[in-house]
Amino acid sequence: MARIKLITPEKSIAKLKYRVRITDINYGNHLGNDSLVSILHNARMEWLTSMGYSELSIEGVSLTMNELVVNYLNESFFGDELEIGISIGEATRVSFEIYYIIEAKRKSEKTLIAKAKTGMVCFDYQKKKSVSVPDAFIQKINSNN
Repeated sequence: MARIKLITPEKSIAKLKYRVRITDINYGNHLGNDSLVSILHNARMEWLTSMGYSELSIEGVSLTMNELVVNYLNESFFGDELEIGISIGEATRVSFEIYYIIEAKRKSEKTLIAKAKTGMVCFDYQKKKSVSVPDAFIQKINSNN
């Protein structure tokens, strides 16, 4: 099976922290894939909140996810301090990509745990259709790039 290999943008526009909880650990005694997806969601929400937004309120529009890709690269364990770097990829009229680099900080070294990408579409939930990415949001993202 061909493996999808994510190439992430070099510059992060945000870095967030997360400590791996015991409830994030699966029967293999490492971070579960379902927990990693939840950690990505949490990081995205923290990043949006830091700019005064939420997934339901970005300059009058909402977001919905239309794509998720994760490259699992190393195990993460209970107590690991994760650093999640966020960067922005390609943007279209109605969507944009968010890239994530997840690293575990252990002693003085960092271990790359995973790379991920979510495709985010601007959406009007009342009309049930995609809408344009607000210019003010793009400007705010670009000012952080």
